[in-house]
Amino acid sequence: MKGQADAPQDRGCLVGIIFFILGLGTLLPWNFFMTASLYFQGRLATQSNNDTEEVREEYQFNNWMTLLSQLPLLVFTLLNSFLYQRISEAVRIAGSLVFILLLFILTAVLVKVPMEQDHFFSVTMATIWFINSFGAVLQGSLFGLVGLLPQKYSTVFMSGQGLAGTFAAVAMLLAIASDADSESAALGYFITPCVGTLVTLFSYLLLPRLKFAQHYLNKSSKYEAGPTEELLTENSPAENGKLNGHANGSVTSSTTKGSSPPDEVEVESSSDGTKQAFLSLEQDDKAQTKASVFEVFKKIWVMAFCVTFVFTVTLSVFPAVTADVRTAFPGKWERFFISACCFLMFNINDWLGRTITTLVRWPRKESRLFPALVVSRVVFIPLLMLCNVQPRKFLPVYFSHDALFTTIMAVFSVSSGYFVCLSMTYAPQLVEPKDAETAGALMTFFLALGLSIGAALSFPLRALV
Repeated sequence: MKGQADAPQDRGCLVGIIFFILGLGTLLPWNFFMTASLYFQGRLATQSNNDTEEVREEYQFNNWMTLLSQLPLLVFTLLNSFLYQRISEAVRIAGSLVFILLLFILTAVLVKVPMEQDHFFSVTMATIWFINSFGAVLQGSLFGLVGLLPQKYSTVFMSGQGLAGTFAAVAMLLAIASDADSESAALGYFITPCVGTLVTLFSYLLLPRLKFAQHYLNKSSKYEAGPTEELLTENSPAENGKLNGHANGSVTSSTTKGSSPPDEVEVESSSDGTKQAFLSLEQDDKAQTKASVFEVFKKIWVMAFCVTFVFTVTLSVFPAVTADVRTAFPGKWERFFISACCFLMFNINDWLGRTITTLVRWPRKESRLFPALVVSRVVFIPLLMLCNVQPRKFLPVYFSHDALFTTIMAVFSVSSGYFVCLSMTYAPQLVEPKDAETAGALMTFFLALGLSIGAALSFPLRALV
C-alpha cells in the first residue's frame, strides 16, 4: 500500500474545506434550535395580568431542548456502532443529511402555522429529538471518516463544528435587526440551515471524486481487506482455484491440512520466494489485528474522562442558565443582549479555543496538569449562576453588569473549545495507528455522554438559582 509520502496533494485545500463544511453541517441543527430559544419562548408565551408576556414555567423550554438534543446523541452514537456494520457509510451520512433537511423545512413551515401552545411545544420537542438523532448518526459517521485522513483534518473538522454556533448566532442577530415582522424574520432564520444542509450534502457527495480523499479512503478499504487478500490478488494463480481470499484476511485452501493455523498453510507455488512472502504477510496480518475496545479504552481513559467532564460542565449551565441572564441596560439593547453576549460570545470563543490548538498544544497529553485544568472548569458553574439570571428564587446576584457576564462567558467558552479539541486530538495519538478509528469512536461516545450528563444536570442547577 502507498505510504503517506506517496499521497496526492490536496489541491487548493479542497478536502480540508469540505471537512470544514461537514463539521459545520453536523452541529447546525443543535445550534439553530438553541439560538432560536427566544423565538420558541415567544411562541410559548402567555399574557399575564399586567399585559406582559411570560413563558409558563412548566415548559422549561431551554432545559428540555438541551436534554432532548443530547439524549439522542448518546443513544444514536451507541446505535451507530452497530449501524456502521450493516448500513453503508454513504447511506448513513447522505441519508441523515436528507432527513435533517426535511425536518428543517418542517420547522420553517411551522413558523407560518398557528398552533395551540401545548401542541407547538410537543411538535417542537419531537422535531428536536429526531433532528438530533439523525445528527448523531451523521456526526459519528463523519468522525470515523475523518479519522482515516491525516490528523490535521480532524482539527479542521472540529473547527467547522465550532463555527456552527457562530453561524447560527449571526443569523439570529441579522433576523432580529431586520425590519421584517417577527414571522418573516423567523422564516428567513430557519431557511438558512436548509441552505447550509444542502451545501453540506453536496460537499459530501463531491468528496469521493477528489484524488486526495480517494487515496486515504481506498487505502482504508485495502487495509480492512488485509495484506493476505492483496497477495492473493497479485501473486496467486487464481485461475487454478488453489486459494480463495476473504475480506477479513482469512484464507481457505484446497491444500490446507486439517485445522492448521494460517502459518502452516501449504501453498502450491513454483517459487519458494512467493511462499515465504505469503507466510511473512500472514504474520504481518496477525500483528496488525485491531485491539479490543477495552484495550483501547485503557490507553485513552484520561482523554475520555476529560472530554466527558468538559461537556458536563458546559451543558449544565449553557444554555439553560446563561440564556436567562438579563441585561442591566433595558431598552433596544435588550433585544440583542442574549443573542450577542450569550450565544455569539460563546460560539466565537469556543471556535477560537478549538482553533488555538492548531498553534498551541499545552499541556501535553502525558501531563497530569491537563486533567487538573479540565476539572478546574467546574468553577464556572457557580460564577454563571451568580450572574443576573431571571427569574430566580434562592441565590443572590453578584455579577449584575453585562461586562462581567460577558467576560465570564468568554473564558468559559474558550476553555471549553480548547480542552475538547485537545482531548479529541490527543486520544488517537495514544494508540497504534490501526486502533485510531476505534479510539475516535470511543471518544465520540464519551463526548455524547458528557453532553447528556450536562443536560440532565441543567434541571437542578437552574432550579437552584
